[in-house]
Amino acid sequence: MALLDKITEKILKQIDESGFRQEGAFNLRHNGIALCHGDSEHIKIKKKEDRPGIDVYIDSNTKGEQVHIPVVVDASGMTDVVYNDFFVAEGAEVTIIAGCGIHNSGCNESRHDGIHSFHVAKGANVRYEEKHYGEGEGSGARVLNPVTNIYMEEDSVFTLDTAQIKGVDSTQRETNISMGKGAKLYVVEKLMTHDNQSAVSNMEVQMNGEGSSAQIVSRSVAKGSSKQVFHPKAVGNAGCHAHVQCDSIIMDHAEVSSIPEINAKHLDAAIIHEAAIGRINDEQLVKLRTMGMTEEEAESVIIDNFLN
Repeated sequence: MALLDKITEKILKQIDESGFRQEGAFNLRHNGIALCHGDSEHIKIKKKEDRPGIDVYIDSNTKGEQVHIPVVVDASGMTDVVYNDFFVAEGAEVTIIAGCGIHNSGCNESRHDGIHSFHVAKGANVRYEEKHYGEGEGSGARVLNPVTNIYMEEDSVFTLDTAQIKGVDSTQRETNISMGKGAKLYVVEKLMTHDNQSAVSNMEVQMNGEGSSAQIVSRSVAKGSSKQVFHPKAVGNAGCHAHVQCDSIIMDHAEVSSIPEINAKHLDAAIIHEAAIGRINDEQLVKLRTMGMTEEEAESVIIDNFLN
């Protein structure tokens, strides 16, 4: 069992709410190196031989297990690139808990680029949780650029629950999803930026199979002079259903852009998009102030409820 320092333990508490433990199937990456890892009876983790990263094999007998694969970067000036592939067998049921935290106490940029690809077989059910977090007293930027590729076979289910908590100076998210017959996709994206931070989220969902469906909800809060851009694209190549919803709260001098794109290439493709950007509701603010809260406390309650 590897001994973890205080910074690593603190970051793990932020990005893994279920609680990281060195038991079952897990892999902890620290400053570009696999610090510790373990297998379970039905889940095996193997180090890639051709490039940095791991292959995770989840067999069909997996029912209700969790896999924890957090990343911690606390070396200033480091760029960590990792390629992780997940092979989920037919009928498996699994929760994969990832996330990356950067602690930067120096003056150079620290960056993590995680490229995750999920190969989800027929009838499998996957929940993927990913949290991003930045901290540190240094002036160096904390940068996270995740790429998520999801390949869904017939009747599979995939839930993507992703959140950027705070402290990330720059992020560009690229999410690509291909769906087979009867596949079901659920996405919840939560994002908060402040100061001069920037965030770009590009997502493309290709619904290729008859009866496939997608429900995508994005919620964000932009403070300070931060900038956010959302570009969700849903393409119906067969008889399918999709609902894309983007809601944002804008504050101070921030800027938010929502650029929806829906494309029906089949007579029975039904795709809906909703987008809303606005300030905090004044009536809610006044009501909470009458309960004895300061303006800052009231804003915090409203934001927490909006994102959660």
